[in-house]
Amino acid sequence: MNRAPNIHLMFSVKKTKKKIILIICARCSSKRFPNKVLKKINGKELLLQVYNRVKYSKYINRIVVATSKKKSDDDLNKLCKKNNIECYRGSLNNVFLRFRNIIKIYDPDIVVRISADSPFIDSKLIDKSIRLFLTKRVDIVTNIFKRTYPKGQSIEVFNKQIFLKPKNLKLNSFEKEHVSPFFYKNKKKYKIYNFESKKNLSKYNLTVDFKNDLILFNKIIKKNKIKRINYSYKNILKLITKDEN
Repeated sequence: MNRAPNIHLMFSVKKTKKKIILIICARCSSKRFPNKVLKKINGKELLLQVYNRVKYSKYINRIVVATSKKKSDDDLNKLCKKNNIECYRGSLNNVFLRFRNIIKIYDPDIVVRISADSPFIDSKLIDKSIRLFLTKRVDIVTNIFKRTYPKGQSIEVFNKQIFLKPKNLKLNSFEKEHVSPFFYKNKKKYKIYNFESKKNLSKYNLTVDFKNDLILFNKIIKKNKIKRINYSYKNILKLITKDEN
């Protein structure tokens, strides 16, 4: 098991005494678009784009990239080291176990999960989900059960205890790889709060699934001369829809 380095991120304004860790799930072995998290968007690797945006959260105490021990993720790990980003390497297919191990190492109160292929993940939306978690007193706050936000704005906030108890959860391969489906399938056992967008935007895509997505997003950024990192997902969505029309 990896040991946690003695590094504390001091960029966030701590407005709660809770220890909140954000985990970015990343891997280079995507079948649809291999090494996509290392491809550049707005002049930076996709993983760094995501990392730099979530740093704007007012509540996150620590950010950890969760990837695999496979050779295919060596370059991803090197990128993290080069940029002083904490990186945990575990099982390729059992992402649930990666989460459990990270929780054991860092001992947070609250765990936030996002994906490394979401270059426009909105820090304000992350903070909204954390505030809801702190006020609703639930096991999970999510915006994907059901989805009304664009793909690429998926956020899940967990109470760490649901990963630790019981110790021997019987998960199938899909549940191991995707972390949260087990909880949603057993929704009667867990308190889950789903927050929704005022307008259903689920038909829109703001994630990098294919090479064409990366080309489109870079085209939009270049065309509109976007330099600022923390522009909102609503603004980028307007630019994309405008370009389509």
